[in-house]
Amino acid sequence: MNWRKALIFLSLYGSLHSGISAQVEEQTPSDSLRFSGQLSGWAQYAPDIQPEGWLGVRYIPQLNFEFPFNKSSQFDFEVSANIYGEAGFSPFDSLYSNGKIKPYRAWVRYSGSRMELRAGLQKINFGSALLFRPLMWFDSLNPRDPLQLTDGVWGLLFRYYFQNNTNLWFWSLYGNKNSKGLEVSRTHWRTPEVGGRIQLPVPRGEAAVSYHYRKADVTRPGGELPIQQNGIGENRIGLDIRLDVTVGLWAEASWTHLNKNMGVFTNQEMLTVGTDYTFAIGNGLSLTFEQFIYTSDQKAFAMDNTLSLSGLSLSYPLTLFDNLRTVVYYDWDNTEGYYFADWQRQLNHFTFHVMAYWNPDKVQMITQSLSSNRFAGKGIQLLVVWNH
Repeated sequence: MNWRKALIFLSLYGSLHSGISAQVEEQTPSDSLRFSGQLSGWAQYAPDIQPEGWLGVRYIPQLNFEFPFNKSSQFDFEVSANIYGEAGFSPFDSLYSNGKIKPYRAWVRYSGSRMELRAGLQKINFGSALLFRPLMWFDSLNPRDPLQLTDGVWGLLFRYYFQNNTNLWFWSLYGNKNSKGLEVSRTHWRTPEVGGRIQLPVPRGEAAVSYHYRKADVTRPGGELPIQQNGIGENRIGLDIRLDVTVGLWAEASWTHLNKNMGVFTNQEMLTVGTDYTFAIGNGLSLTFEQFIYTSDQKAFAMDNTLSLSGLSLSYPLTLFDNLRTVVYYDWDNTEGYYFADWQRQLNHFTFHVMAYWNPDKVQMITQSLSSNRFAGKGIQLLVVWNH
């Protein structure tokens, strides 16, 4: 065998060996353990509240493990913590500090080719709306928060995906003492919550129906003591649809009904209609607009006590690394506006934000998700984020 034949033989042997090794690796998937995290620090100046200055740091360490059973099913889990500390101060006057360590996510999951079953502390959210979310039942995501942080809920979630893109959700929650999302009352602590959702494909988009039941501890308007014992049954029904035509169009609605007469809190209805479009201006100007209506009354759909809000979000990429985003809300009933602007710069694993805001001094109940008390009035915040 001359050197040319030997070279050809070695090349063929190497290619064949590599192909066999690759097939073996594909047929025998291995488990994996991954550690990641997010470290963020901020400085805020808010002259309209006390204390005026704030410094803070937050770290969210995250551990993920995956164990594939075969090509179509696996077991995995995620554990993470929310570790933060902050200090508020007014020069030569007062100093306030606060810190906490609490679980952020802690769930285990079994997933197959068309289903998944997840149990533990997890994030559950759905719906079509972006700025005003009637279906914000289990999370507290603020559309202006660049980190998109939200506490999870303890529960069990099952999802099944059909071949035609229909999917079914079933959930049961337990042990969530604090109010969630847009809830105005806590859940009776010894009673599980149950619900489900079906999402269907429709021409040019998808539509869904959601339902949730719980027992709530509600304070009667004008009273002092919450109703204890077995709580009050609460039913929620949600509808949402999204269509992709020339522009994006969506609608989202929910109806919450208490089984006992609790005055204006007996029935609550919310409706959002929205659209988005990216204009061919410069690097591309993205626009999102939503109109939101909220009403609550003793009778369902009475429309006597209403709140009407409009929201507009604009996003424009200045460069490959810089993006400018603005969000404006307007409360038509109280004639008040909420203004927010965020300049973002991305550098490898670091993200820098310079945010400015101008909000009312007092925030209405339904708009608390848009602006916490910390962001009352006007101010500026610097945020640095490191992901590893």
